[in-house]
Amino acid sequence: MNLLDRLVGSSDAGRRADAVLADWLGEPRGRAQSRLRAGEVTVDGGTVAKSHRLRSGQRVRVAEPAPTDVPTPGPVPVRYEDADLLVIAKPAGLVVHAGAGRRGGSLVESLAAMGIPLADPCAPHEAACPTGRPGIVHRLDRGTSGLLVVAKTVAAHQGLTALFKAHDVERVYTALVDGVPHPPQATIDAPIARSLTQRTRFTVKPGGRRAISHYDVEEAYGRAALLAVRLETGRTHQVRVHLAAVGHPVCGDRAYGATASLAQELGLDRPALHARRLAFRHPVTGRWIAVDEPLPADMARASDALREATDVASEHPVD
Repeated sequence: MNLLDRLVGSSDAGRRADAVLADWLGEPRGRAQSRLRAGEVTVDGGTVAKSHRLRSGQRVRVAEPAPTDVPTPGPVPVRYEDADLLVIAKPAGLVVHAGAGRRGGSLVESLAAMGIPLADPCAPHEAACPTGRPGIVHRLDRGTSGLLVVAKTVAAHQGLTALFKAHDVERVYTALVDGVPHPPQATIDAPIARSLTQRTRFTVKPGGRRAISHYDVEEAYGRAALLAVRLETGRTHQVRVHLAAVGHPVCGDRAYGATASLAQELGLDRPALHARRLAFRHPVTGRWIAVDEPLPADMARASDALREATDVASEHPVD
């Protein structure tokens, strides 16, 4: 199975293979060079050196790497827990469950190591159950930090699944984005579909699944802005895709067009996206559950640096 299958366009003709791959995959050039050395990349069916200059019309394919075993991560912070479910604060860099190219090293393994029981919604029909995903009813991207609810019982799993399907869960994200959106408050109603050329990415596309996001600029820094984004639907990569579609990608999100320079200046090595609020009616007890999570240290430092720079600029305007 291919991670990427794409034709070289005129804009990339004449460029080095490693540089083009890094841009296409949204990863460091060193990782792209490793793929080329490992033979994971073919150009018109053959392997090439990292310095190979691509030609317009060539077909570039990137194969899925062989699965690697990842050690079980340490305990994750628990923000709410009862007999049926728990809400955790997922750190950036932790995958929710093992997927292609990975074995272990996920939130599911971490919770199991903590002795937390997770619902098996497929029992007694285990053959129909997604492997490695007990208790999981929604996800956060690996690079996204913040709140996630996990089911401990089948009743909670079924109830939470129904709540998410009916869009009856309040989810609010904080996003640090390139530039300042105008207007400062808006609704993005744009369908999302999987990319035809890069299967790990998504795009706004007619005929895709309806997706609705509401954003509000909370702080504007000139070069960047801090947004509150409330999801009305919950498509894969929805916040990232929608903000990129309106010209303001999440800072540090190279996969969706963010500039590398600002993220490097701010010390961000992941998309600056944080799930800050999760609220819902408990599917078993009926109790209203609302959990808020402050910004993680990396996003807080970046925001402070931008705020300070903005204050200094306002105190010393250029004539």
